[in-house]
Amino acid sequence: MRKDPLVIAGRAYQSRLLVGTGKYKDFAETRAAIDAAGAEIVTVALRRVNLGQSKDEPNLLEFLPADRFTILPNTAGCYTAEDAVRTCRLARELGDWKLVKLEVIGDPQTLYPDMRQTYEAARTLIAEGFEVMVYSVDDPVACKAFAEMGCVAVMPLAAPIGSGLGIRNPYNLRIILEQATVPILVDAGVGTASDVAVALELGCDGVLLNTAIAAAKDPILMAEAMRLG
Repeated sequence: MRKDPLVIAGRAYQSRLLVGTGKYKDFAETRAAIDAAGAEIVTVALRRVNLGQSKDEPNLLEFLPADRFTILPNTAGCYTAEDAVRTCRLARELGDWKLVKLEVIGDPQTLYPDMRQTYEAARTLIAEGFEVMVYSVDDPVACKAFAEMGCVAVMPLAAPIGSGLGIRNPYNLRIILEQATVPILVDAGVGTASDVAVALELGCDGVLLNTAIAAAKDPILMAEAMRLG
């Protein structure tokens, strides 16, 4: 067991690798990849994956039981603060989930976040008792503001979502880490196991990724590589 667990919202985790659940061929492959990655926190796009919203489709929770994994509902696909808040409220109704990953997209091509809408949604969700892990640009001022308003973790992008370009701006990340008062996790753009290693060497508390594993020729092998990284 690690002596320096990742602590988010008062809960300790042994793994510093968080993974998504999209783009796999089926839920069985999703579970196999997550096991290979050793992840304990699994993020799920509530607008795209069935967690109980539909009784006529396979439920991801049958493969990822909530007593084994921390399910982290996210607001992927939301382009306004209103939609993001509504999605988180649905997550709370479905599974009593308070820990959420907030992202409000501003550009459909790069999937960069709309910071104004993200700020608005974060304030509302925190006021309603949600524990917000927030997806942000790698701007030290923005990341500091999210921490000060009460987000439990800040997740600056390494590069555009799904790009696999790796950490494009380590200098900004260093500034973000120097002033951090909450966990900082690299989110988006990680493409290789060496990118994961670089993020941790810089001092990041963890890494969240999805496409690099799910879109690999061998997702299970790639998931293991990411865990080792």
